[in-house]
Amino acid sequence: MNSISQPVVSPPANPSRSDWGARALRRIEADYNRSADTHLIPVDMPALAGIALYLKDESSHPTGSLKHRLARSLFLYALCNGWIDEGTTIVEASSGSTAVSEAYFARMLRLPFVAVVPRSTAPEKVEAIEFHGGRCHFIDRPGDAYDEAHRLAASLGGHYMDQFTYAERATDWRGNNNIAESIFDQMKREPCPIPRWVVCGAGTGGTSATIGRFVRYNLHDTQVCVADPEASVFHRHWVDRTVRTTCDTPSRIEGIGRARVEPSFIPGVIDRMEVVTDVASIAAARVLSRRLGRRCGGSTGTNLWASAVIASEMAAAGERGSIVSILCDHGDRYGSTYFNPDWLAANGLDVAPWEARMEAFFRDGRLPD
Repeated sequence: MNSISQPVVSPPANPSRSDWGARALRRIEADYNRSADTHLIPVDMPALAGIALYLKDESSHPTGSLKHRLARSLFLYALCNGWIDEGTTIVEASSGSTAVSEAYFARMLRLPFVAVVPRSTAPEKVEAIEFHGGRCHFIDRPGDAYDEAHRLAASLGGHYMDQFTYAERATDWRGNNNIAESIFDQMKREPCPIPRWVVCGAGTGGTSATIGRFVRYNLHDTQVCVADPEASVFHRHWVDRTVRTTCDTPSRIEGIGRARVEPSFIPGVIDRMEVVTDVASIAAARVLSRRLGRRCGGSTGTNLWASAVIASEMAAAGERGSIVSILCDHGDRYGSTYFNPDWLAANGLDVAPWEARMEAFFRDGRLPD
C-alpha cells in the first residue's frame, strides 16, 4: 500500500517571537557589527616608573558614553524576553547618558522614547536626548524618578526599561565582548597585561558587577575598586550592608552615585571603594582634559582621582603594575557646568587647590594630602 503524504502543520505562532522583534534584533546586531571597539588610552605618567595607567575610552561610542553598551544590552534583553514590540513606548529613569543611548536605539527601532530626568540635568544631555528623537519628562527630585517612570510607562501602555534593576543581568559577564573582556584583550601586549587594579564608578552597578564577575570567573589576579561620590550610598552599603539609603544632598557628578542601593549593585564583587568629593572629581576631570587635549566628564574625574590614590600607594610600597580605569563620556556635555566658571562659583566649588593636587600627582608621582 502506498503511503499518503500528510500535510505539514506548522505550530501556532509564538506572539513573543514576532517578525518585528526578529527584525529589531537584526538591526541592533548589524549596528554592533558596524562599530569598532573603543580605544584603551595610555596616560603618560613619567614620574611613576613601573606603574602604568590606562583609560578605556567609552566616549567613542556612537552615543558618546559608556552607557551605549548598557542601552544595547537592555534592548536585547527586553526584546528576547518579549517585553517590547512594534510601537511600544520606551520609558527610562536616567540622569542623562543612559537616556541618550536608549534614545539612539529606540529611534533605530522606530519606537517612541521618554526619559524621566532630573530638572538639573546638563542642558547638553537634554539636547542629545532630543537629537536622537526622545523627549524629556522632568522631575524636581531625583528620588522620584523610579515611581514616575513606572507611572508614565503604565499610562502610555509602554515599557519601563529600568536600568537600575536589569543592568547587572542584561550583560553577559562571562564574555561576549563586554567591557571587561575588551579591556583584558587589549592589555595582552602591554608590559603588565593583567591589571593590578580596575577602577570604575557605580551608577546602576552594572559595570562593576560585570568587571568583578569577569575577573573572578577568569581567575585574574586583579582587584576592583569602585570610585564613589561622597554623597552616594554605595560606599556606605559596602561597609555596612544594612545601610540602604542616604539623605545627603545629591552629588553633582552625573551618572554615578545614588541615594539608594540599586538592585544591580553587587557589593560582593568589589574589593575596595574610594570616596571622592565632587570638587576633587571636577578638578581631576579638568586636569585630565587639558592633558588629553579634549574634555571628559566628571565621572571620569572621579575615576582618575581614585586611580591616583591607588597609584600613589603602589609607588610608596614599591609595587609595579597596571591600573585600568574608564573615560566614561564626552566632557562637551558639561560645558555649561564643570567647565563653566560661573557655574562653579554659583555652586561654591573652588577647584584651583584640587587641580594643583592632581597636577602634583602627574609631576611627582604622589597625590598630596
